[in-house]
Amino acid sequence: MKFCDLHRQYIEYKKEIDAAIAGVIDKTAFINGPDIAELENELADFSGAKSAIACSSGSDAISLALMALDVQPGDEVLCPAFTFISTGTMISVVGAKPVFVDVDPVTFNLDPDKIGEKITAKTKGIIVVSLYGQCADFDRINDIARKHDLWVLEDGAQSFGAEYKGKRSCALTNIATTSFFPAKPLGCYGDGGAIFTADAEIADRIRMIRNHGQEKRYYHKMIGVNGRMDTLQAAIIRVKLKYFPNEIKERNRVAASYTDKLKNVVHTPLVLKNNLSVWAQYTIRVENRDKLRETLAKDDIPTAVHYPMPLSKQEAFKYLKQGIDFPVSNRLSETVISLPMHPFLSNEEIGFVSQKIKDAING
Repeated sequence: MKFCDLHRQYIEYKKEIDAAIAGVIDKTAFINGPDIAELENELADFSGAKSAIACSSGSDAISLALMALDVQPGDEVLCPAFTFISTGTMISVVGAKPVFVDVDPVTFNLDPDKIGEKITAKTKGIIVVSLYGQCADFDRINDIARKHDLWVLEDGAQSFGAEYKGKRSCALTNIATTSFFPAKPLGCYGDGGAIFTADAEIADRIRMIRNHGQEKRYYHKMIGVNGRMDTLQAAIIRVKLKYFPNEIKERNRVAASYTDKLKNVVHTPLVLKNNLSVWAQYTIRVENRDKLRETLAKDDIPTAVHYPMPLSKQEAFKYLKQGIDFPVSNRLSETVISLPMHPFLSNEEIGFVSQKIKDAING
């Protein structure tokens, strides 16, 4: 059993993926080939965003967005204490200061009730991670941001395809990003990402920044970076995007089955009433997590911990001196464990994993 079975997915779409790769090679259109623009149009249509700009990774997507928003050294940007490190490090990369905010104990997303106390005169915006595949409470967060004249960036690295009150992730804020890392709900075969916005001026800035600040060939209007997505990755994502709606349904089938079998055994994840999750992870909470992982490993059941240490405790952010007063993030880092999750997981495999967890907990 695999934690995320990309080979099973590849076999399912093999003919189309192989043809897409061969087409790029045949055209030798490896950089800025036609699949890039086609993918961007398809991503915008799917998400409901006005513009989608493909780029080299989910992390680069965040830094490109921050550069386009003109975030400067000394600015402060709020972000969750419980998330993958790139959310915080990209703020630091552009010279700003990440300010950590604790998360909600039910959804594990940024807690709107904790935002106000972290806003200062230096705060420019809020990065909100839609963790594990479920969107955060964007109505409340956007309202807070408007009152304080702040922008909101959704880090949708784990939530592309998710829905919040009938709208899709990456079309819920001023600007949004996602990742196409292979294990994401919609992944490529290397690194890749995208930025989404309804602001035409910001979209134009991102397009220039991702290509060395170039307005036209060899004429550079601003400082930029090499943040382009390569065409092979775009061609692969285009194939997988066609099947993505069905994969979302299958991910929800898997999650519902896990929840049904484990709801009285461990703390199972809760999706709020107006949300549709894409289940980037199926994450339960247990005491004695390491013991459970060791027990499951004996039956070749892979697990993962996302994340064993909140950002506020990471050595890389020690210089911030923001303390450890993040009780929910600290508690989650000690108790979360993610189970195998992908759209091709069979009912028999789900049953096997669930029974082994029951045996370990009750035995």
